Amino acid sequence: MSILVDETTRVVVQGITGREGTFHTRQMLQYGTTVAAGVTPGKGGGDVEGIPVFNTVQEAVDKEGVNTSCIFVPPPFAADAVMEAACAGIGVVVCITEGIPVLDMVRTMSFLRSQGTVLIGPNCPGIISPGKTKVGIMPGPIHRPGSIGVISRSGTLTYEVVDQLTRADLGQSTCIGIGGDPIIGTSFIDHLSRFNGDRETEAVVLIGEIGGSAEEEAARYIQESFSKPVVAFIAGRTAPPGKRMGHAGAIISGGKGRAEDKIAALESAGITVVHNLGMLGETVRKVVRAS
Repeated sequence: MSILVDETTRVVVQGITGREGTFHTRQMLQYGTTVAAGVTPGKGGGDVEGIPVFNTVQEAVDKEGVNTSCIFVPPPFAADAVMEAACAGIGVVVCITEGIPVLDMVRTMSFLRSQGTVLIGPNCPGIISPGKTKVGIMPGPIHRPGSIGVISRSGTLTYEVVDQLTRADLGQSTCIGIGGDPIIGTSFIDHLSRFNGDRETEAVVLIGEIGGSAEEEAARYIQESFSKPVVAFIAGRTAPPGKRMGHAGAIISGGKGRAEDKIAALESAGITVVHNLGMLGETVRKVVRAS
């Protein structure tokens, strides 16, 4: 099984006629994703790679039966694109866009809570169910089908971790990049809950980083409610306080969000924390064999 997306997923790409939208649409098609429609206001009636382009998401839903959106819309308009998808009844929205204003996301999250739409991102690489579909920009060739779930705040580290898992002969059930902004659509806990109910996910790799308290919250959830092995890695151990490291949300402020605090919380919950990223694949293999 997989969570959120699979071979039945029908994708609409919002911003399909832009450079990034067109490029990554081609990559998704090559992977086998069913990209059924694109949306660019004012360019309806055309096509990209043979995919019909509509002016609105509602048209794409009505005419092509899309159920998942992938957003490559520029930052000033991306939050509205997310809400448009939700209004049209899209169940899963993957927002790749980086640099969306925080206040726009505050407004968007308030709206989404009333719609029942799952938002992955923004500022994320998306989601992939290896061998079934990918929605976003993850490099398909490094993935292989299997039973390890991956949840990560970092896109680049996701790729490194997946490559290690694949080289260790550990395929993945679903890999999700949740995004590195201060306000994101879904949390570690949201997806841990989904993996907990997925019979074919045997273990989960959690990739965190400095800033915020998401990893500490996940540690409590895992200790109290999660029944499968978890291996974690926290990036940013050498980051100085007050300096943003990469993502907008990766910043230690007010004495909170330090890597050592996150590591301590995870280890206190009985979670295996890898301190050397190069050992993650081998560590996961040992943990899975021992479980």
